[in-house]
Amino acid sequence: MSQNRFLWGVIVVSIAVVLLLSGCFEEKYRYVCQNPDKFDLPECQKPRCLFTQTCPEYLVAPILTNKIDPPKAEEKKAEAPNATK
Repeated sequence: MSQNRFLWGVIVVSIAVVLLLSGCFEEKYRYVCQNPDKFDLPECQKPRCLFTQTCPEYLVAPILTNKIDPPKAEEKKAEAPNATK
């Protein structure tokens, strides 16, 4: 019985170690063109990246570069009567 318990303990500790260490290696990117060191690769240059939409300008913080301003109060008032129809 103590051997089974020891074996399960080893298995649980091994799984925990693997899970904890899996996030400690090199920085990974979902797409190659997200890595700033690889922006100059042919697959990250137009027109090639347009087909797959992996151009760096699409992948690296597009929300920060293409900021949409919130509607002004005057625009909200103008839209309100149209919404009730």
